[in-house]
Amino acid sequence: MTKVKLKEQKIEEKEFHDKLRSLKEGDSNYDFYTSNKKFYSVARRSLSFINEWLRQRCKNKKVLDYCCGNGETSIFLAKNGAKTIGIDISGESIKNAKKKAIYEGVDKNTSFFVMDAEKLEFENNFFDTIICSGVLHHLDIKKAYLELARVLKPEGEIICNEPLKYNPLIQLYRRKTPHLRTKWETEHILRKKDMDLAKHYFNKLEIRFFHLATLAAVPFRKSRCFNFVLSTLEAVDSILLKTPFLKWMAWQVVFVLSQPKKSPRLL
Repeated sequence: MTKVKLKEQKIEEKEFHDKLRSLKEGDSNYDFYTSNKKFYSVARRSLSFINEWLRQRCKNKKVLDYCCGNGETSIFLAKNGAKTIGIDISGESIKNAKKKAIYEGVDKNTSFFVMDAEKLEFENNFFDTIICSGVLHHLDIKKAYLELARVLKPEGEIICNEPLKYNPLIQLYRRKTPHLRTKWETEHILRKKDMDLAKHYFNKLEIRFFHLATLAAVPFRKSRCFNFVLSTLEAVDSILLKTPFLKWMAWQVVFVLSQPKKSPRLL
């Protein structure tokens, strides 16, 4: 793979995630830079949906973990029979991913590369399946869609998991915690228009919404009643997130892209 050349925005992303991925529990500033992890305690439904979706599509397939971070999803895919390639702009992330793959005994079924996600170094129609988890709001989304459509096989599918921008309380939290993300990331949280844009590059788009009422379970995450509270709020979400307006107040959206268009052009 060629050496990655980066613009200023990408250098900031790389440096931020190199710093984040080098942190270890017990470090003096670990809690400061990872305080948002508590919210993922309520992400049970979205994680379960994504994992099952991947499980059904990854065996004996060539799968791209697009901006793989420390490689947890890549390892999950490899354990479920995939030939997995993980790419990330952060060299620290790639180093961690390689170490984890060896530790988990899946290094023969995984490969990791430092790479610019907007300039993928793969041939056209290369991957059967692609996972993009919390990635697109770090990128120029038009360039990302273009590259994803290019490297996906005609019959392939992409699953994306992203935060949404519309909930004012969530946006307030993001503004109050600038140390948890780069300025670019904060300004490019996904909106409906970003998902509609995908239709220029793919013929099929399916959207599901997750986590609105369930966010109220976060304060209970260390209590004995957490599972009961979370299950109750998940039932509430199953109603709320069917409502046309309220569904856009969700924390996360999961959408599936398929049927990439032939020779799409950058808008």
